Amino acid sequence: MVDVSVLLPVRDAAGTLPAAFESLLAQMFADFEILAVDDGSRDESRALLEGYARQDSRVRVLDGQGRGLVAALNLALESARAPWLARMDADDVAHPERLRLQRAQLAATPGLDVLATRVELCGAPGEGMRRYVAWSNALLEHAEIVQDLLVESPLVHPSVMLRAGLLRRLGGYRDFEGPEDYDLWLRAARAGAGFGKLPEILLAWRDGPGRLTRTSGRYATERFLALKLEALEHAGLAQDRGVVLWGGGPVAKGWCRALQRRGHRVLAFVDVAPRRLGGQLQGCPVVPVDQASDFDGALHLAAVGQPGARERIRGEARRLGLVEGRDLVAVA
Repeated sequence: MVDVSVLLPVRDAAGTLPAAFESLLAQMFADFEILAVDDGSRDESRALLEGYARQDSRVRVLDGQGRGLVAALNLALESARAPWLARMDADDVAHPERLRLQRAQLAATPGLDVLATRVELCGAPGEGMRRYVAWSNALLEHAEIVQDLLVESPLVHPSVMLRAGLLRRLGGYRDFEGPEDYDLWLRAARAGAGFGKLPEILLAWRDGPGRLTRTSGRYATERFLALKLEALEHAGLAQDRGVVLWGGGPVAKGWCRALQRRGHRVLAFVDVAPRRLGGQLQGCPVVPVDQASDFDGALHLAAVGQPGARERIRGEARRLGLVEGRDLVAVA
C-alpha cells in the first residue's frame, strides 16, 4: 500500500518527459507510485517510461492504447492503490516539496478533499494565460474558489491532489465533448467537496501553441459555457426565475444568448455606460445600477471579463442588499 498515486498521462512527450520524471523522483516525500499511461506515443516516450520503471519500482507503465486523455486518466484511476491521487502532466515540473506539502496540508485539514497549488508558467505563454494564472493563484480558500467557480476553472489540474474515494464516487473523469477537469470541479462542488490551494508555487506549468486545451474542440469557450449553465440549473436556476445581467460587453451578451436558447428569461442588463442606459441590448432594457434591485426574485449574474469589474459589481450588489451565492453569481 502506498499513500499517493500520481496519475501521469503521456503521449509523444519524449522532449519534456525526463524533466517531469526527474522532478517526481526527486520529491522529498517518498511514499508514492507513478502510474504513467502511455497513450499511443509514436516517439521515444514508451522506451523512456520503461527505462524509469526498471530503475525505480514506484513507476508503473500502463498501456492507454491511444484512447485519449480521459480514458488514460480513468485507467490510471482504476490501477491506483493509494487513498490520495496527485495529477501531473508529462511536460510540467514539480517542486521537490510539492507532494510532501500537499499531503501534510490534507492530513491537517479535515474536510479538505481537493488541494491545488499555485503555479508558475513556463514555455511560451500568451498574455491571456498570464492573466488566467494570476487570477487562479489569487484564489486560495474554499470560499474564494467556490465563489469564482463559474468564472473559469479555479484550479490548475496538474497541480491538484485529491481523495481517490471522492473521484471514484463521482464516477471518475467524464468522457464527453467538454473539459474533463472543469467538469470534475463542478461535480465535486455539487457533491459538497472541500477545496483549497497552497500559497506556495509548487508546479512549473508549461503552455504553448501545441497544448491540448488550444487544439481540441473539447476546450472551446462554448463547451465551458454549457457546463456553467448546467451548474446554475443544478443550483436552482428554474425556468421561471428571471435573470439580470450585469455588464454590457461580449461576456454578458454571450450569456444572454445562451440563457435565452435554454428557455430562461433575461429581464435586463445593468450597465454604467451612459450611452447604453435607457436603451436595449438583445431585446432587453439597460438599466442603471440603482435600479438593479427592482427585479424581485431575479438571479443576478456578474458577467464581465475586465480586470477589476467583477469586484466593483460585487461591491455595488452588497450595497443594494444582494447576497452573493443566493442573489448574485459571478460568471464569465
